[in-house]
Amino acid sequence: MNRETEDVLDGVGARLRALRRHRGITLADLATTTGISESTLSRLESGQRRATLELLLPLARTYNVPLDDLVGAPRTGDPRIHLKPIHRFGMTFVPLSRRPGGVQAFKMLIPATPKPLEPTPKTHDGFEWLYVLNGHLRLVLDDLDLTVPPGEAAEFDTSSPHWLGSADGGAVELLVLFDPQGVRTHIHADPHRAS
Repeated sequence: MNRETEDVLDGVGARLRALRRHRGITLADLATTTGISESTLSRLESGQRRATLELLLPLARTYNVPLDDLVGAPRTGDPRIHLKPIHRFGMTFVPLSRRPGGVQAFKMLIPATPKPLEPTPKTHDGFEWLYVLNGHLRLVLDDLDLTVPPGEAAEFDTSSPHWLGSADGGAVELLVLFDPQGVRTHIHADPHRAS
């Protein structure tokens, strides 16, 4: 085994411990979720046990990260992500993330139209957060009919009837975070952190 491979394997334990602590997960909780014993997880994190695929696969699934991130494997090949736009409801959605089952990030493009479209509210499971980059977004949510200008954000439960479109017929660009499980997306500030 070459020195580079040894260095990657030697760093796995510390990386796993840091990830677990960052996520606020105890060894007991992780053992329950993965089916790996607490003692094995502890030895793996302390470097007393070598990482194997048998151990890393359930950890990667639990943390919802690629195996490469767990082992700190060097990036290889072309680092560009070739995004495939999705065209639905007359709009274009460009996926910005690739996490299956978790929060999904999209750039959404609403094309210009000769006249503003008539809202057709829909519902579905989940929670959505959006931020308008360009244009004026019309957000119809239940009985509310709002115009969201560039630089403003909105969040809502998608089980409420809602519709997104252009407020004035012009093109609109926005960033959208969508969580199919309905978990709110928030940025939490640390009140103890000095400015």
